[in-house]
Amino acid sequence: MARISQRIGSIAESATLAVDAKAKALKAAGRPVIGFGAGEPDFATPDYIVQAAIEAAKQPKYHRYSPAAGLPELRESIAQKTMRDSGYSIESSQVLVTNGGKQAVFNTFATLLDPGDEVLLPTPFWTTYPEAIRLAEGVPVEVFAGPEQGYLVTVDQLEAARTEKTKILLFVSPSNPTGAVYSPEQVAEIGRWAAEHGLWVVTDEIYEHLVYDDASFTSIATAAPELADRVVILNGIAKTYAMTGWRVGWMAGPLDVIKAATNLQSHTTSNVSNVSQMAALAAVAGPLDAVDEMKVSFDRRRRAMVEALNSIDGIECPTPKGAFYAYADVRGLLGRTIAGTTPQTSAELASLILDEAEVAVVPGEAFGPSGYIRLSYALGDADLKEGMDRLKRFLA
Repeated sequence: MARISQRIGSIAESATLAVDAKAKALKAAGRPVIGFGAGEPDFATPDYIVQAAIEAAKQPKYHRYSPAAGLPELRESIAQKTMRDSGYSIESSQVLVTNGGKQAVFNTFATLLDPGDEVLLPTPFWTTYPEAIRLAEGVPVEVFAGPEQGYLVTVDQLEAARTEKTKILLFVSPSNPTGAVYSPEQVAEIGRWAAEHGLWVVTDEIYEHLVYDDASFTSIATAAPELADRVVILNGIAKTYAMTGWRVGWMAGPLDVIKAATNLQSHTTSNVSNVSQMAALAAVAGPLDAVDEMKVSFDRRRRAMVEALNSIDGIECPTPKGAFYAYADVRGLLGRTIAGTTPQTSAELASLILDEAEVAVVPGEAFGPSGYIRLSYALGDADLKEGMDRLKRFLA
């Protein structure tokens, strides 16, 4: 008999975390690796949020179990924040606080999918989405949009991929890994199409505050009111407030879905750490001043990274309009001999870059087809410049 179940044994490890772990291990061994792998802001969590956690830790009531769905005051604040930022009206009872955004993703698919149900997955996608779908015994159906179309899928592409087994459309804007942002008109069109065919829409809005230039965040929940109660919003504090390690996310949606997902969570992890929840309350109920300051730095780094990448022969990188990632087309480098090696895939290229140039990037295979690399510009300015200089020297 197999020691590991087929269900768990078939899960691919998180490629982004694997690259980040390897980069950190090499740094610990004394190698000066620059890591563009993990999507983790280099800023400290704002002081007022940290102070809220310190005060909570002193109170014995937060040393105990709390409701599996989350602290009532946090759920209420998330409902108010959802109205403020997404324009979508919900009650606090329609919010489930989760252990990070990943648990919100898993809870949602586990709650909505039956074996064989299909999920339309615009590609490139965040590496966790297809694994969470498969864990829920669903079937991810990739719908690829390349740089030629700004990494934005069209209704025609979605319709071509739809079958009688399609139950969910996963919609993400701004996107990880590409930084692509759909226009309000595109969001509304896709939402109306999904509603017309009776599909659920699961929308990940975790990068809602990180948009640049003329781009704007548009929630599909409000752009397409025809969806009514067939939409689930995923979100969290990690990216907006530089709180990746605090592990607080949430899902918001129809009451029956939230009740079922809460029941699931009550048997897996139960409540999120109360101290982290109180920190999250300070974040979502507080001002966005610190967020706006971080965005100024992200914008500067975004422009510097794209300019540097596009100066390298064989790389083409559209300018991302959101999040903090650049998704570069490196097909022009494949099949070219570099430092005595001829990489044929972006995975081979990423490995070569790490070993020889000591720069960590994530290959496109983690997010869909080969031929691309993702680089996060959430790291410091000095490291970004050094990393780009190394890439340019190595790939020249």
